[in-house]
Amino acid sequence: MTVTETGGGTEAFRAARDFLLRHREDYAAAYEGFAWPRPERFNWALDWFDAIAEGNDRTALHIVEEDGSEARLTFAELARRSARAANWLRGLGVAAGDRIVVMLGNQTELWEVALAAMKLRAVVIPATPLLGAADLRDRIERGRARHVVVRAEDTAKFADVPGDYTRIVVGDPAAGSSGAPGWISYDGVDTAPDDFAPDGVTLATDPLMLYFTSGTTARPKLVEHTHVSYPVGHLATMYWIGLKPGDVHLNISSPGWAKHAWSNLFAPWNAEATVFIHNYTRFDAGRLMREMDRAGVTSFCAPPTVWRMLIQADLTQLKTPPREVVAAGEPLNPEVIERVRSDWGVTIRDGFGQTETAVQVANTPGQPLKPGSMGRPTPGFRVVLLDAVTGEPGAEEGEVALDLSAAPVGLMAGYHGDPERTAEAMAGGFYRTGDIGARDADGYLTYVGRSDDVFKASDYKISPFELESALLEHDAVAEAAVVPAPDPVRLAVPKAYVVLAEGYAPGPDTAKVLFEHSRAVLAPYKRLRRLEFGALPKTVSGKIRRIELREATAKGSDAEYREEDFR
Repeated sequence: MTVTETGGGTEAFRAARDFLLRHREDYAAAYEGFAWPRPERFNWALDWFDAIAEGNDRTALHIVEEDGSEARLTFAELARRSARAANWLRGLGVAAGDRIVVMLGNQTELWEVALAAMKLRAVVIPATPLLGAADLRDRIERGRARHVVVRAEDTAKFADVPGDYTRIVVGDPAAGSSGAPGWISYDGVDTAPDDFAPDGVTLATDPLMLYFTSGTTARPKLVEHTHVSYPVGHLATMYWIGLKPGDVHLNISSPGWAKHAWSNLFAPWNAEATVFIHNYTRFDAGRLMREMDRAGVTSFCAPPTVWRMLIQADLTQLKTPPREVVAAGEPLNPEVIERVRSDWGVTIRDGFGQTETAVQVANTPGQPLKPGSMGRPTPGFRVVLLDAVTGEPGAEEGEVALDLSAAPVGLMAGYHGDPERTAEAMAGGFYRTGDIGARDADGYLTYVGRSDDVFKASDYKISPFELESALLEHDAVAEAAVVPAPDPVRLAVPKAYVVLAEGYAPGPDTAKVLFEHSRAVLAPYKRLRRLEFGALPKTVSGKIRRIELREATAKGSDAEYREEDFR
């Protein structure tokens, strides 16, 4: 049993949570009436999770492996196990304020350690197992990590990562490097007592997580979240997904990235829902849908890449579609939404947020959807568009920003160790996302693109996302990325890098077809002028590294096709 501190924020948190549950499908009431709970002291693991776990034998975590084995933990069991883990980690010297790199897969220990670290007031640095030694050195050095918790198969990566940090291995140490000498086995956690007593009060402003961003255009930023900015901030995410107590929620996301914390930790357990995980090494749409049916999944979130792979399969294999389906990570293309609506009878609802925030803009349950729109501001966030010239709010199209006078709880404390970048991001009383959006008369926002991705061709503004969406309407296109190509007359013209769908071969015939498609569906000033086939460079989180494509385009390529060659 866990002995909790008197956090003082539990009642306010529950009241805010229950308010959003009552108004699940009444956006106007939820947006106008919601007020962030603002406790001075709050520890989500102790004051919320352990409170809802007391005597609770409902499933909190359900993991199904590729070989068919599975693990289920109730809320009560997970509260007990995380208390044991906290006691054991404390015995190894983990203390309040210490930074812990946690590099685990979707396994029960990941959730145990996350809750245990919160109880200890230690700071988690989430890391995906896809990281290599260079990335890990950066996290250890800039994150000033004092401890790491790692899968056995990844211990070898730390051989070239210097530092005086505690090394904890989860799994059989023999699976690592030379039996992983110097590593402490996580199995020792079973010797720790179940009763946990916190050694101090958790302030709402205490750091909770340090996230390294994807680094699509530059060195990854280090985003600092507090004990309220993510746990409390993700009440908005709970509302967007449409979660309620007793739901079974499946979110496809790799540990180490912010969306995993969004929808595999805070949002579902804020709602007292079950987190369901299906682990696989190679995506199998049929197997995924069978597991969804078997587990009784009621809400499903996936990135656009997964949605695009799903619609290549027969979606009617899923006998009982989820009640709620959402997408995040990048805007979703309309043709995917239409296919899912046709086969499942539900509509995918887009949401927009960042590592730095909870979900800021979303299509929420029960509300009219507009094609291509990412929705309206979520409860607790006042979203404005800043004019590109004046920087003033109120533009019909401009940079998406949060009005800081509303003091949104679901916003980072800042970029850790980088006050200049923090000041720049929050200058003038607004948090600037770096994304461009457009607002219509009904308050719906449409994503245009990253501010550094949007470009001009013949003095016309080009949104890469719009052109990519048009390309994806063609059956030949599996993925696409559009960047500016230098042009002596127009300054720049749109060039597409295309990954072809199965059954299509790169070459002039396919290029001709895609140029014809571009002319048919796009205005003359927007249509593609250059085209090249090949894989897209991506970060470890799966985001396209457009900077590499822009650099390659500037150098020129013998492999590109030009529209004028097919007239």
